[in-house]
Amino acid sequence: MLKSIFLNGLLLTGFAFQALSQTATDEVKSKVDAVIIKAYQSASVRFPCKLGTGKAKMLRWQGIEKCLNYANDRVDWTDVSQQIQKIGRDYGMRGGEMSGLIESSLLSHALPYDKVFSVKQNNALLPLSSSLLKFLPDNSLLGLPVLNNAGKEVGTFSGAYSFEKVGDVSGNLNRHRLFQYTDLKGQIQGSSEKLLLDSFAVPWKQAKSQTGFSLPPDKIVVR
Repeated sequence: MLKSIFLNGLLLTGFAFQALSQTATDEVKSKVDAVIIKAYQSASVRFPCKLGTGKAKMLRWQGIEKCLNYANDRVDWTDVSQQIQKIGRDYGMRGGEMSGLIESSLLSHALPYDKVFSVKQNNALLPLSSSLLKFLPDNSLLGLPVLNNAGKEVGTFSGAYSFEKVGDVSGNLNRHRLFQYTDLKGQIQGSSEKLLLDSFAVPWKQAKSQTGFSLPPDKIVVR
């Protein structure tokens, strides 16, 4: 009898602890979301950015670079980091736990391209430039046709990926983004490790509704 009461008490305590833990996690998520939403509001002050086209109806990569880098620089990353760190301290959550919540929040509030860019020509091409890939979520644009700068289809988009490389001049460790595509023969091809401008593109009319601008998690310092 006493053993049964003891076991039931342990079970109830365990359920109560799980409930409190879930409540705390939900509160942290809500507070992190509030900080991230404000960061996106700061970044999107000048959205949508008007983009013109050049040869082969290619949207100008210079306009994309200026628009997205300005948006990123609009965010006070020091303040965002300090707010996130305070939330972690208040709830006793470590860096790894906070990093997961941050990345999830950044992705869930990422913006589709038609909220970021204003494009008059629906048949325009969106260049897969280094600046565009820098803010592209991993699961975006998958399966879309990839065209070269002459407007010829060369395959389908198979995802973006990141890598780090030490600068030849600065000696600093820099983070780069490239992409892969599946060619017309079904083989995976990678973009060369260089600054991408307008060598490749995807159709704007198919890309515009996809999530395209996600603020980078590596800008947020978690301790």
